[in-house]
Amino acid sequence: MPQRRRYKLPASGGGSGGIFLGLFICFVLGISVIVWFASGKKTTKQTARKVVSGNTVSKATAPASPKPKVVTQLSLPTPHPDSAVKTEPRTPPLPAKTNALVIDQKQTRETAPNGFPRPPRDTLEMQIAIARLAISSGSIDGVNGSQTRAAMLAFQRENGLTLTGELDATTRNALTLDSAPLASFIITSNDLARLHPISKTWLGKSQQTALDYETILELVAEKGHASPTLTKKLNPGVNWTNVVAGTEVKIPAVEYPAPKIKAAFIVISLAERRLQAFDENTNLLAHFPCSIAAKFEKRPVGELHVKAIAPNPDYTFNPEVFPESEEARQLTTKLILPPGPNNPVGTAWISLDKPGYGMHGTPSPEQVGRTESHGCFRLANWNADYLIKLVTVGMPVRVEP
Repeated sequence: MPQRRRYKLPASGGGSGGIFLGLFICFVLGISVIVWFASGKKTTKQTARKVVSGNTVSKATAPASPKPKVVTQLSLPTPHPDSAVKTEPRTPPLPAKTNALVIDQKQTRETAPNGFPRPPRDTLEMQIAIARLAISSGSIDGVNGSQTRAAMLAFQRENGLTLTGELDATTRNALTLDSAPLASFIITSNDLARLHPISKTWLGKSQQTALDYETILELVAEKGHASPTLTKKLNPGVNWTNVVAGTEVKIPAVEYPAPKIKAAFIVISLAERRLQAFDENTNLLAHFPCSIAAKFEKRPVGELHVKAIAPNPDYTFNPEVFPESEEARQLTTKLILPPGPNNPVGTAWISLDKPGYGMHGTPSPEQVGRTESHGCFRLANWNADYLIKLVTVGMPVRVEP
């Protein structure tokens, strides 16, 4: 029987057996790669899901387009105004020197749409603000003179403030402008019809039908309790020598408060040249500068009393009282002068129980506060008109040195 031939594999893998072994190894490696890849992908998904649930998604581990997580029943606390997040301003802050104005603008937005109330900004506004309290600085002029300082002292004393006589920070905060300091005044044909020249002599004045305003500037200035100089400054475009009806001008917006009670007494200080009215509890009702007698012996001191009250009075000119007047020395009889703002006692007369003495208005309000009268106490017409509303017959008037 023939013997079966045997074949031996080569010592260094060759032939078909080597090929089969190589394929088997590749198959095993491929399966391993697939299993590894699948396991890594699953881990990545789990990691990404974990990060999203923590609300801190990382671009390195999150899927390309993760679905947003829906949060329900979320309630955020409302921040307190004092702990609100600060943001940078859109415009640079104003310089420090304008901080006061910025505060005013903030108050304007938070208090009233027209910007009031607010503190006065300068002397003119201060004069207007205190005048609305019946505390007069005389003719309003925007100048910090002696009468303005006296008015400030009266306001500070009444409100328990430090007596400086100046518009200091504390006083400014205590004062309030409730409305615009200036107002428009329309000149009418009736205003123009009131104007006429005033005679320069006593006899000539007695022969006139009225002693009304002589110029439209004089009329407008008294309407605003102001000096003619300030009135011109407020209206630089007005030709005061040729004003027509319908002309609109600016004047201080001053209106005294309507008196709620009568005054209990009046105190006149000769040294300070001021008149003040008080109620029975010594609350200040009015403060007015006044003129006093030029001659010391003509100044009464002590307690007087109101004897009579006369609004818009006429005036009896007695030549014997004016020996310094050449015309008076030539006159042999008394003269009756008609009423009007240019009457020697203005638009109001309050006689006292000392013969020949009284409190009254004047045709020259800018001269109030001087020592030039014959013994009476002169006030600006608008102040004398207000004083009439406060006094009663028999009321005491104390004149202090």
